[in-house]
Amino acid sequence: MVFSSLVFLYIFLPLCLVFYFLTKNIKIRNAVLLVFSLAFYAYGEPKYILLMISTVLVDYIGGLLVDRYRGKVLSKLFLFLSVVITLSSLALFKYSDFFAQSLNLAFSLNIKSLGLALPIGISFYTFQALTYVVDVYRGKVRVQDSFFKLLLYVSMFPQLIAGPIVRYSDVERQLSSRTVTLKGASDGILRFCIGLIKKTIIANYAGELSTKLIGGDMNGVSFAGAWIGIIAFTLQIYFDFSAYSDMAIGLGKIFGFDFPENFRYPYCADSVNDFWRRWHITLSSFFRDYVYIPLGGNRKHWAFNMLIVWVLTGFWHGASYNYILWGLYYFFFLMLEKIYIGKRLSRTSFVIKHIYTLLVVVIGWAFFYFEDLANLKNFFRAIFFQNGFSTLTEKTVAQNYIAVIIIGIIASLPIASIIKQFEQNISASKSGKAVVNLSIVLFVLFSLTVSTASLIGDSYNPFLYFRF
Repeated sequence: MVFSSLVFLYIFLPLCLVFYFLTKNIKIRNAVLLVFSLAFYAYGEPKYILLMISTVLVDYIGGLLVDRYRGKVLSKLFLFLSVVITLSSLALFKYSDFFAQSLNLAFSLNIKSLGLALPIGISFYTFQALTYVVDVYRGKVRVQDSFFKLLLYVSMFPQLIAGPIVRYSDVERQLSSRTVTLKGASDGILRFCIGLIKKTIIANYAGELSTKLIGGDMNGVSFAGAWIGIIAFTLQIYFDFSAYSDMAIGLGKIFGFDFPENFRYPYCADSVNDFWRRWHITLSSFFRDYVYIPLGGNRKHWAFNMLIVWVLTGFWHGASYNYILWGLYYFFFLMLEKIYIGKRLSRTSFVIKHIYTLLVVVIGWAFFYFEDLANLKNFFRAIFFQNGFSTLTEKTVAQNYIAVIIIGIIASLPIASIIKQFEQNISASKSGKAVVNLSIVLFVLFSLTVSTASLIGDSYNPFLYFRF
C-alpha cells in the first residue's frame, strides 16, 4: 500500500483516524496504531511481516541484555550479537545474490542465487531497530521494557516503508506521552497534502518523461534526449522521495509525533557538501553517527573513514555496482572540495557555485539510474553529442511534458518558506487569519481532488525508495 493510492486515502487512513480518535487513552491509541501499522505492511508484504517482527524482537532482547550487563564485557557482546543478527537479514535478502554473482564472475564459480524477493522497507526498518540497541548501549536512551512499544516505533506506518529514518531517541517520550492538538493535526494535514501534490503531479509525470527518454536501450538516445531525461529523473527522485517524507511527517503530526526533517531544498545547494547536508538528512546523519564517528571521524584516518561511509551509502541503496560507483563518485567530489577546491569555491559567486553543484548532482543521478553499466556508458556517450542533438520523437515527448519540468524547477526553490512568512504576516489580524485558514482548507480540497483525478487516470505510481 502506498500513501498516494485511493485505498489508502479513502479507506485505510479514514478508518485508522476514526479508531485512533475514539479515545484519548494513550495505550489504546498505541494499540490502534500498531494494529493498523501491521495491517499496512501486511497489505503489501504479508509473508515478510514475521521477519520485521523478528528483527524488532532481536533488538528488544538485545537492549534488555545490554542494559542488564551494562559496564561489563557481556554488554558489548550482546550489542555485537544484536547488530550482527539484525544486519544478517538485510544481507541475506538484499545482498546474497549480488555476492554470489560477483564471486561467480571473479572466480568462475557456480554458486546458485537464492532469488529472494526484497522485503519492502527492510533497509529503513533495519537501521531504525539498530539505532535503538546502539543508543541503549551508549546510554543515550533508556531501555524499553515494552516489546509492543518498540514494535510500534519500528513498524509505525507513516515512516515504515521509506523513511525518514526515525531514531528511537526522536520518539522515545512520545511513545508514552503525547498531545494531539488541532493546530498540530491541521499542520499535519497540510504537510501531507503538499507531499501528495508533489508525488502525483510532479514526481509521477517527471518519472513518465524520464522513462520515455532514457528508460530503455540507450544506443539511439541523442544529446538532448539524454540531458532532458536525466533532468526529469533529477526532479522525479527529489519530488518522489521528499513527497513521501512530507506525507510521513504530516501523518506523524496528525497522530502526535514529531519526525525529523529529511530534505531542505537540496537543489539550492552551493556545493556538493552542502547538497548532502540538505538531501536525505536522516541517512547522512545515521552514517555520520553510527559509522563515521565510531571509525574515528576527523580524528584519525578521516579519508579512509569517508571512503567506507560512501561505499556503504551507495551499497545501502542497492545491491548493484552502479550504486557503489555512485557512492564513490560523491566520495571523489567531497574529497575534492575538502582538499583542493573548497576555499576557492567559497570565494566564487553563488551562480557559479550553484551551476557546478547542479552539474555534479544531475550527472551523478545517471550512476544511480542505470543499473545496466552498458546503458550508463551509452548515456555518457549521448551527453557528448555521439548520437546527434535530438530526434523527432524526443522533441514530441519533451514538448508534451515541458510544463512538468517548469513546475518542478520552480517548486524545488524555497517557495514554501516565502509563503509561510507571508502567512505569518497576514495571520497577525483576525480577518487575515480567517483568510489563511480558508486558503488552507481550499488547498487541501484542491490537492485531494486533483490527486484523486490523477490517480484514477494514471497507472504510474511507484515510490522509488520502496525498493531500497
